[in-house]
Amino acid sequence: MSSAILSAAAAPAQIANAASQALESPLASSGGTTGSAPFSDLLTDAVGQVNQLEQQAQTAVTGLMTGNGVDVHQAMIATQKADMAFELALAVRNKAVQAYQTVIGMQF
Repeated sequence: MSSAILSAAAAPAQIANAASQALESPLASSGGTTGSAPFSDLLTDAVGQVNQLEQQAQTAVTGLMTGNGVDVHQAMIATQKADMAFELALAVRNKAVQAYQTVIGMQF
C-alpha cells in the first residue's frame, strides 16, 4: 500500500520535471546543441505518461467494479494520479497555445 502512495506522488512529479526541463533547456542553451532531448520528444513522453496513467486508472476501476481484488483506495489513487497528470498536461498545453498566440500577435 505504501508503494502505491509513493508512486502516486511520484508520477505527476515526473511529468512536472519533464515539463520544467523542457521549458528550461531552450533558455539554458546558447544556440549550440546541448545533448538534451528536443522539446517535442519531452512533450511526447509526457503525453505518453499521461496516457499510461489513464490506462492504469481504467484498469483499477474495472478491477474494482468486477471484484478482482482491487482495493477502493488503489482505484482512487490511480484515478487521482491520472487526473493530476491530465491537469498538468492541460496547463502546459494552454501555456504553449498562449505563447503561440503572443508570438503570432507580434508585429515586426
